[in-house]
Amino acid sequence: MITTSDEAIPTVMGGLVLSAQIRNFLPNAYVEFLRIDGTAWSDPIVDNLLIAGVLKDVVLRLDDKLVAHNRVAVNITSGPVERRTPTYPLFALQQLTRNALMHRTYEATNAPVRVYWFNDRIEIINPGGPYGIVTQENFGKAGIADYRNPNLAEAMRVLGFVQRFGVGIQIARAELAKNGQPEPEFELSPQHVICRVYPRTL
Repeated sequence: MITTSDEAIPTVMGGLVLSAQIRNFLPNAYVEFLRIDGTAWSDPIVDNLLIAGVLKDVVLRLDDKLVAHNRVAVNITSGPVERRTPTYPLFALQQLTRNALMHRTYEATNAPVRVYWFNDRIEIINPGGPYGIVTQENFGKAGIADYRNPNLAEAMRVLGFVQRFGVGIQIARAELAKNGQPEPEFELSPQHVICRVYPRTL
């Protein structure tokens, strides 16, 4: 978290995990959340939040937004007890947004992680394309993982937010399938990864 015991200068990693004012030193260290009432980028924005600060708080505040905008259908006629089904399974969204936070690049860009919630989809955009042994051909395959930010990945594991087993996308796919939804779509380039998740029809 610091360079040495004799020179107590915070590292970038230390700032990301512990600093409430990390953007003073790393301007792109934030998440931009938008709820757009429509299907086009030009449609009205009904909720927005810039989420920055201590890593744990960033993850939990983003979770709060995911919960707040996730509609739940209640079926009271299909069985002896009511059945609740969310538009999106929260665990899938958590896996995908935390992957974006963990794997983004902080170099040569001032772009944040973006989570844009439209009426017909959610788009999760993180700066930086596939890294290391991960390629466009093997992206999303079980067990294929590499870490642009290994110390950040380890901090998120210790905090209990990720597993570091290379199965986050697989878990998200399984959760979406259980909820009757298509697999997430991924658009890959050297500059970014865009993940699109489509809702369950209520």
